[in-house]
Amino acid sequence: MPKQVKAIVIAGNGTNCEREVAYACKLAGADVSDIVHIAELLAGRVKLEDYHFLNLAGGFLDGDDLGSAKAGANRLLNAKVAGTEQTIADQIRQFVAAGKLVMGVCNGFQLMVKMGLLPALTADGKQTCSLTFNDGGRFEDRWAWLKVDADSPCIFTKGLDAVYLPVRHGEGKFVTDNKGTLKQLEQQNLAVVKYADDDLQPTQEYPANPNGSQAAIAGICDATGRLFGLMPHPEAYIHRTHHPRWTREELPEEGMGLWMYQNAVRFIREELLP
Repeated sequence: MPKQVKAIVIAGNGTNCEREVAYACKLAGADVSDIVHIAELLAGRVKLEDYHFLNLAGGFLDGDDLGSAKAGANRLLNAKVAGTEQTIADQIRQFVAAGKLVMGVCNGFQLMVKMGLLPALTADGKQTCSLTFNDGGRFEDRWAWLKVDADSPCIFTKGLDAVYLPVRHGEGKFVTDNKGTLKQLEQQNLAVVKYADDDLQPTQEYPANPNGSQAAIAGICDATGRLFGLMPHPEAYIHRTHHPRWTREELPEEGMGLWMYQNAVRFIREELLP
């Protein structure tokens, strides 16, 4: 019997998109798509090593206390798994070292950068980027075009030119700790997706860029392309009826967001499963 592609979606502490993410993984071809509460990982009853694709879903993680996803990052970095000396962060690092995939959406993206998982530019895992309050000072709920960097190593965007996805956030402005970090991201093609105008050109203009992100960055990956985070929600556009103009335009059955999950599942089947 062929080995199964196994995806895990972490739930709990305010996340609210775990069902949509799990369904996107299943629809993309994952044989197993489990929703697991963070408490199950901390209790040691579920092990990350049993999966190939880790998903950190969106939602108001820990009520966005201490800044979006900061409390969640502190939990994963410091709380020990029952019966071990390991933290969840330790297990995630082992998961990554095994060549597996991690994707964080919205709060999941915020969690990855505040844990130092993205963009992983320093050997000590120092946080070099963050997501902060939108320039407009309010929550943004709208759809946005994203231009994909064709030269990026990102597994999830392979073969894609542009995608149209919804954003739902109050703290989505991407910032770096200094100009050197931003330069590294650009030079290494790690700024995977950027907010774009109707001509698919990266832009700083509102509302095409809904939050004022530096260099219009909406999502980044690490140098391997196997870790990816973005503020817009690919799991929210996996079928044509999710599109805001689905009754007025002829659209393909598959939504653009599904393509990212399909790329992930395809990679796992071709590269991780014998």
